[in-house]
Amino acid sequence: MSERPTPWHLNLTLTLGVLAVSTAAPLVRLAMHAAAEQSVGFSLVLAALRLSIAAMILLPAWGSVTQPKPTSVGISYAIAAGVALAVHFATWITSLAFTSIAASTALVTTNPVWVALLSWVWLGEIPTHKMLAGIGIALLGGVLIGLGGIQPTATGSNPLLGDGLALAGAWAASLYFLLGREAQRNGLSIGSYVVVAYSMAAIALLPLPLVLGTSYTSYSPTVYGYITLMAFIPQLLGHTSFNWAVRWISPTIVSLVILFEPVLSSGLGFLLFKEIPPAPVLLGALVLLIGVAIAIKG
Repeated sequence: MSERPTPWHLNLTLTLGVLAVSTAAPLVRLAMHAAAEQSVGFSLVLAALRLSIAAMILLPAWGSVTQPKPTSVGISYAIAAGVALAVHFATWITSLAFTSIAASTALVTTNPVWVALLSWVWLGEIPTHKMLAGIGIALLGGVLIGLGGIQPTATGSNPLLGDGLALAGAWAASLYFLLGREAQRNGLSIGSYVVVAYSMAAIALLPLPLVLGTSYTSYSPTVYGYITLMAFIPQLLGHTSFNWAVRWISPTIVSLVILFEPVLSSGLGFLLFKEIPPAPVLLGALVLLIGVAIAIKG
């Protein structure tokens, strides 16, 4: 049994984790600017390469999958989780071509709300009254974001489409979380699970840009540099930090820390791109995050 880390170590890990994941949306936007490309095909290139690089880095850990031997049920859940992860990145990264960083990141971090609802329907885990109240507040925030994004603005060419894609990304992330939990309950260690899920997500995404006629090889070194940073910073450093921390502290606390992502990402969006979303979007994002926080604590 590993010795429990000190509170200082845990706090540092959570801080590094949220700082790392907050770079994801700005890095996607930087890659889009560097390539002068915001098509669905290019968004899928970003998602596929980000996960492929992360999977290749983790692949040496594959040997641990057989020690102890995982169950076929656990592997099946991990494969399904990988498909859900592929859908998450495909929809969320594409959303950043159409809506603001603030709206996209606020909507995609609603996944604790959808996890609670899916757990109710799928696993029979009845939510508390406080959780339901938080879900209602979060939905109100989502409506405000939608109403604030009816017209194209400087921060998004089609905000409603982008907001819808970000919301779909949150749904897929919720399914990924629940399937991952079932995979680990059926014999997979966290390390083994991540290897299988990331690899499956990469396999699912890699053919899609080619189907849409988008090349993997026609971009500048700057674009590939941003993609590599996506794999190392938000994917490996950010997500791995949270996966490690949740072993030692409540998932509720980790989920609350992740709510800082939209705030930090929006700050980077302002610094890098002078991106200021419409007031209703900012108000909606605030209401949404308050609702999610209440739901998590409930």
